[in-house]
Formats: sequence, C-alpha cells, structure tokens
Amino acid sequence: MAQNRLSFSFHLNLTDQQKIRIGACAWSFEDWCGAFYPADLPDSHWLEFYARYLPAVEVDSTFYGAPAENTVRRWVEMTPAVFRFACKLPREITDACRLRDCSAELNSFLRAIEPLAPKLQVILIQLPPSFAPKEGKPALRKFLAQLPRDFRFAVEFRHVGWHRPQIIRLLEKHRTCWVWADTSPLNERNLAPFEFLPRTTDFIYLRLLGDYATKYSVDGGHLHRYEKLLWKREAALESWSLKIERHLSEVRNVWTFVSNHFEGFAPETCQRLAQRLGFNLPLPSETERVLSDQERSQLDLQL
Repeated sequence: MAQNRLSFSFHLNLTDQQKIRIGACAWSFEDWCGAFYPADLPDSHWLEFYARYLPAVEVDSTFYGAPAENTVRRWVEMTPAVFRFACKLPREITDACRLRDCSAELNSFLRAIEPLAPKLQVILIQLPPSFAPKEGKPALRKFLAQLPRDFRFAVEFRHVGWHRPQIIRLLEKHRTCWVWADTSPLNERNLAPFEFLPRTTDFIYLRLLGDYATKYSVDGGHLHRYEKLLWKREAALESWSLKIERHLSEVRNVWTFVSNHFEGFAPETCQRLAQRLGFNLPLPSETERVLSDQERSQLDLQL
C-alpha cells in the first residue's frame, strides 16, 4: 500500500522538497565509523563529511553548555552555504533554572552562538518531564515573552499536562513552534502514533526519538551499537510522512531530526523517511567510506 502511494500519488515538486530538511540528532557517534563515516576519518572532520549527505543537523552538545567561539566558527566554515543547524538550549536554563531568572544565561548563550546565525534555523527548548504546568506556566509565559525576534524557537513538552488550548494560544502568540516528538515504546513500533499535535507557527519541528529504554542497560552500559537498522518502524514513518504531506502547503519549512534510538541507525531512517516523502537522500557508498592513502595524507596535513 505504501509503495503504491509513493509510486503513483505522492511526488513532491522541487519547491516542496526544499521546504523539508531531514537530519540526525547530532553527528558525533563513534558507532557510525565504517557504517557512515570512513573508518579512518578523524572526528574533527565528521561534520564536514556529514554535511555532504544530510542537509541539516540538530546540535545536541549545546544542551550541556555554550560552545566556544572558535568551535562555532569551525561549524560554519566546514559546512556548505545551504547547510542548516538547529541547536538545543542549555540545560542550565531548562533544567537548572527551569526558565526562571535566567536572562543572563540566555543572553550569554545567544552571544556564544551568534556566529552560527546565518545557518541557525531553530533553537530547541527541551523541557524536562518534571516541568509541569502547575508550577511552570508562569515561568514559560514570562520566558517566551523575553525571547528575541531574530531567532526562531521550538518547545518540546515532555509532560502531558501542557496539552491545553491556552498553551497552544501562548505559543501562537509568540511565534514559537510546538515540537512534535515520537517517543513511542519499542513494543509499539508497529503502531502508528496517534495523538493531538498542534501546529502553532509557520514551520514544523519533528523529532523522531524512539524508546530511550533501548539506550542503556540497568547498570548504565550501552545495549546496542548504532551502525545499522535494528528495528523498523514502518507504520510510524508512514504516519509521519502523511502528517508532513498534509501540512506542507501551510508552512515555510519542515525540520525533522532523527535519533539513533528510533530505528537503530539515524542516517538510514533519514533516508527511509525521505523516500516516503517522494525524494532521494543518498548516503555514502561503501567506496566513499574507505579513505585512500592520499586522502589520509591530506587530512593529516590539515590537522
């Protein structure tokens, strides 16, 4: 059924394709060496290689603290002009301050990422599950009011209590995106995600995160290597592609970021979603994942 839809009824024109950016939630994964990156590629060149194949990335490292200026400038320099970033607001603001009395921290972070501005599309405000409306509504209201207009923001709520009409109206008022996030349990991977998903601004921000219970064992060790698809979520990908298709004419952009935990290997999930949306997203071939001796020598000279 899905193949028929793709083959006969869903063909994106170039303009619609350009609205959609699909990428991974970060790029620094050792497990990708040999599976996505060339096995001998130094990690300092991973982003440069990543940007040859995927048009956008969500920067996870900014959640742990503001990046150094030279780091940000390097991100800009080593990616093509058309490449785009999203980045997380630091946890100091979302988890420690819980959006309260954090103007200094917010301004400091915005200054740190200023060099990224030409390529920075969205700043993600990822709220902790313990951040509930009863205590958090006044803080959220005040926080959104102080956000600068020269950046776009998206809020990910992880407490179900936020799904209220007044919160939707609040985000609409401040041109802030309500993040669509799929954290469906692994044992429900064959079910399409059905829930109310408000669209509050002129872009969509979708995070395919998967089941974080698949990440760590009880003793904190990693359960899997993320170098290939481990479990397919066909129904979910079909459902999300239909949701994107339904809203495409109403928005300026669709940003979709995929975690390894969703299907086991984010680059291939990105490719699989693109295929459902009617366009190709080629990944590096086996030949491209093998560096020649000459290429290794050139990289050594650059380093």
